[in-house]
Amino acid sequence: MTIRLTWKRAVAALLGVVLAGLLFAWSGIFNIAASSGHWAVTEWFLHWTMRNSVKTHSFFDSPKDPIATDGQLVSAAGHFAAACASCHGAPGQRPSPVMQEAMPPAPDLAVNARQWTDGQLFYILRHGVKYSGMPAWGAPGRDDEIRRMVAFVRRLPEMTPAQYRTLAGEAQGAGTTDVRALGSNVLAGCVACHGADGRGRGQPDIPILGGQRPAYLETALAAYADGRRGSAVMGYAAATLTAAERRALAGHFAAMPGLGAAPQGDPRARVIVERGLPERQLPACASCHGAGKPQPVLSGQRAGYIAARLRHWKGDGKEIDVRLPQNVMPVIARRIPEELIDPLARYLAGERG
Repeated sequence: MTIRLTWKRAVAALLGVVLAGLLFAWSGIFNIAASSGHWAVTEWFLHWTMRNSVKTHSFFDSPKDPIATDGQLVSAAGHFAAACASCHGAPGQRPSPVMQEAMPPAPDLAVNARQWTDGQLFYILRHGVKYSGMPAWGAPGRDDEIRRMVAFVRRLPEMTPAQYRTLAGEAQGAGTTDVRALGSNVLAGCVACHGADGRGRGQPDIPILGGQRPAYLETALAAYADGRRGSAVMGYAAATLTAAERRALAGHFAAMPGLGAAPQGDPRARVIVERGLPERQLPACASCHGAGKPQPVLSGQRAGYIAARLRHWKGDGKEIDVRLPQNVMPVIARRIPEELIDPLARYLAGERG
């Protein structure tokens, strides 16, 4: 008996397969329980597909400089301790048994990180992984934060528990008795990165908080919490704070010494601060950041932090809506000549040379 293959029969067979699949899904017979695990062949296929996808997409999507090469990675370590260690574990710290019951469970990065290039780690951190618990980075456009996390993850295989605790602010002395005595548990998380003195533990990417305007700090925390200001690190830290806690934290750090050093240095920077550059439609920094103004205090702020923020705001040249208040600084930053960013940052910090 010979069966002739026709287009109608092929379409009918295809529809039959589709309907059978839909009937199988509708029946609920397939067990989606994480406790049931995967078949070995299924697990192999999913990981094989994921690895191939990362290798292909990271080649086109990752930047040429996917890893940070400066600083001690305090902010990355603090974020890892708060948001990642419960799933992945850390040096001297097992992952949460609850999170390890996920399917698939998060890998041990002390082992897994060796299997990826810097560019591939950057891609995974930026975009996350579908059908797993690995989320995309919490703030689009913050490649600087991702670069620091790549560098931190790259160091994990060689990091001792003591080094991890020190870097993440968990070592004895990172949080002091007087901070705990204030009766606010949320301060411990802030101190891990910003230090008990609010000076950012000497890190170029962490701003000095001492002496800052309390209203500005409170507003910034609220903006991080609801996503109006982009930072995966600060967004995670601020998300669960109440309005009262934001106000208390702002007052606590603002009361510390820190900012306020007199600007000094390059006379070209002084012109920008005091008069601006009218020919470039660049307003004076002091017109918004000077004494009695609502914007943050810049005098005495860490030069590396100011320069990094200005370069971040300069961005990639895309058009933006200048009617939105949060887009004012990108417009201003793009009008500052590139060769004057570092001198301007040093001048505001009060550094000579």
